[in-house]
Amino acid sequence: MSKPVILTVEDDIDILHLLTYNLDAAGFEVVPAQDGYEALALARRRMPQLIILDLMLPGLDGLEVCKELKRNESTRKIPVLMLTARGEEVDRIVGLELGADDYVVKPFSPRELILRVRAILKRYMAEEAPATVWRLEGLSVDFQAHRVLVDDQEITLTATEFRLLGELIRNQGKVQSRDHLLDKVWGYQFEGYARTVDTHVRRLRQKLGPYAEFIETLRGVGYRFRD
Repeated sequence: MSKPVILTVEDDIDILHLLTYNLDAAGFEVVPAQDGYEALALARRRMPQLIILDLMLPGLDGLEVCKELKRNESTRKIPVLMLTARGEEVDRIVGLELGADDYVVKPFSPRELILRVRAILKRYMAEEAPATVWRLEGLSVDFQAHRVLVDDQEITLTATEFRLLGELIRNQGKVQSRDHLLDKVWGYQFEGYARTVDTHVRRLRQKLGPYAEFIETLRGVGYRFRD
């Protein structure tokens, strides 16, 4: 059985070696890249199962790389895990809004990074749900086909956004805490990562357009899909 291919994009050679060593030991095939242009070329040629993307890159930075990946039909469904420095909170939020699935802050724990990688791959490789179509007013979700229609127009969601919407719908009328959503949708809980949930909810609301208000915010508690 072939190993999952991970494209690692990092210009710091020491960090690149650290990533390569730990990912290889965890059973992944690593394809390294040291700048944004090389990353885009390798992504199109190798079609990796996941991309680990540093934001601070020479030439074409990580945000531009992420934007280009999500714009291209052949690469837009490849999950992206961002590597960021502690002072780049705005860039992390922008990256998530561009469609990145998650982020890890430098300096990072290799064990945590591997956990994140496996959680993302598990989400993308999960078995198909039973044939179920859910509807409320002009919003329709086909859980088997992974399709969402807003007033009969299909919208594009990342795998994480689709799982988040599904988790809220399956618990319609019930309040879901940020920690619960991190556990169910992302597959982990780490202190300080609740902003990940907020950013994805905001992006999901934007895509739902006139039905954004279906996702209600309960301040200090979490989110609820309107009953």
